[in-house]
Amino acid sequence: MVLTLSDLKQRYGHNEVLDIPSWSVDYGIFWVHGENGAGKSTLFRTLAGMLPYAGSVVLNGKYDLKKQQTEYLLRLNLGEAEPLYPSFLTPKDIISFVGEAKKSPAGQVGMLIEALGINYLTHPFGNCSSGMVKKVSLALAFLGNPSLIILDEPLITIDKEARTALFELIKTYHTNGVTFMLSSHQPFQQEGLLVTGSYALKNKRLEAISNL
Repeated sequence: MVLTLSDLKQRYGHNEVLDIPSWSVDYGIFWVHGENGAGKSTLFRTLAGMLPYAGSVVLNGKYDLKKQQTEYLLRLNLGEAEPLYPSFLTPKDIISFVGEAKKSPAGQVGMLIEALGINYLTHPFGNCSSGMVKKVSLALAFLGNPSLIILDEPLITIDKEARTALFELIKTYHTNGVTFMLSSHQPFQQEGLLVTGSYALKNKRLEAISNL
């Protein structure tokens, strides 16, 4: 299995947000649905090692997020729904740093910058629009050699050209063995993206639903 969750619990204070006894996915492209406030972003940030949690999260059957954190995080990338970066940094700063941390292969950074149209590398984030910031976040999600890429609401604020480029990247990476978890209120099928399975995050748990 690419990702396995066991007894995963997430709470904010006394408010329990996630309670997933058992859930796993193998290679594929998976669409995670859920109403606003259902906990999708919390789930994704938990899987990306950004939030403390109770339970077990294992990648590729052997990398436990708590026990082999570095190896796990080298293989799982997250593109956040509404990314925030320090206003004084530039896209070049962030992409270079993450590319080095993720051990990005030669030429990958340049390819992603060109594909997503990030032609404002030296502009401070304080001078960038939300769409410009979002494209940087998407580029970061594809850096390195991930086994699993999670994209939280990847279609918001990006233009038509970046949207087309994003779907081409997803298709190419998936063909090369990468699994995807995507959340979006917009359907992917019209872009020619075949979804392996769909899940709804409801009542703190992930439930399989028919593909839409």
